[in-house]
Amino acid sequence: MQLQAIYRITVFVPQDAFRELVDGIKRVFPLGDDYYDSVLWFLEDGREEFRARTGAKPARGRVGELHQEPVSMLVFSVPRDEAMLERVVEEGIRKNHPWESPGLFIEESWTLGTPARED
Repeated sequence: MQLQAIYRITVFVPQDAFRELVDGIKRVFPLGDDYYDSVLWFLEDGREEFRARTGAKPARGRVGELHQEPVSMLVFSVPRDEAMLERVVEEGIRKNHPWESPGLFIEESWTLGTPARED
């Protein structure tokens, strides 16, 4: 068994901003390996709740008011390369996500390595 070191990235995004976020991430990294691209997982039926504090500039809701809306949870991986991770976060996620502070979680993880191609 061959393992590959990766960063597993989980991001919560309003459902109406999902495609724009995914497309922005894929402009930085194709989300895949030698055999597949556009590899990601998502759950659509989540909810987000927050109350923006004074000084915040919320993309949704209003300062001081409790806000809820449907969100999707997006999960994908990139090779464990800090420069690539920084590009994905800054250019792929932050530039294409409507929230001031995206719900973003990054974990060091492992996945099965891609077997050698036989062509």
